[in-house]
Amino acid sequence: MSIDPTITLILADLIAAAVLTFGLYFPRHRRRDLVVAYLGINVGVFAVSAALASSSVGAGLGLGLLGVLSIIRLRSDELSQREVAYYFAALTIGLLGGLAPDPTWLAIAGMALVVAVMWFADHPALLSRARQQVIVVDRAIANEDDLTSHLAALLDANIRTVSVQKLDTVNDTTTVDVRYQLRRAPRLGEAIEAPGRAGAASTVAAATPGHGTEMTR
Repeated sequence: MSIDPTITLILADLIAAAVLTFGLYFPRHRRRDLVVAYLGINVGVFAVSAALASSSVGAGLGLGLLGVLSIIRLRSDELSQREVAYYFAALTIGLLGGLAPDPTWLAIAGMALVVAVMWFADHPALLSRARQQVIVVDRAIANEDDLTSHLAALLDANIRTVSVQKLDTVNDTTTVDVRYQLRRAPRLGEAIEAPGRAGAASTVAAATPGHGTEMTR
């Protein structure tokens, strides 16, 4: 007795979406609202693409409408690049199941590939010491070398890139976007103690890799 390919794809889509959302995203990032969003977009895209694939409406028109809806959703709330990646992974899994390519195993293999890539790319051990922050320094530092040295001492890190966003000589502050690498891998929830230095904040909270955090004194 053979199983209907549609049933197979529905089950594969639900399993892949559940693994992506409950097995990868939520345990690592803990945003319940995005769990609802990822599951909703996955099931919605699956249903719409499956209906379009079996109707006279062009699939291109349907995918165009989905693109417009995705743009509206992404502009309605601030999402990190990591969360955007999960968003499109959920959308892709739904498309693969709904469009039902022949043979069926091609869609299932594509779903598994998407989940596997997200597991690897978002693994906590991958680039675990890389950080990015937007920091407000309580000094107006115009010299880039001096600013780099100040940030290295403040963050106890190797500075990779420094981009000054605002140099305020009136209020004596410098707003800077800094990309850096920690000199040691931090423990979960550990704060990074900066060595004593005049004019520097004494403690900087460890930032999540790839996320900006504004630090003020």
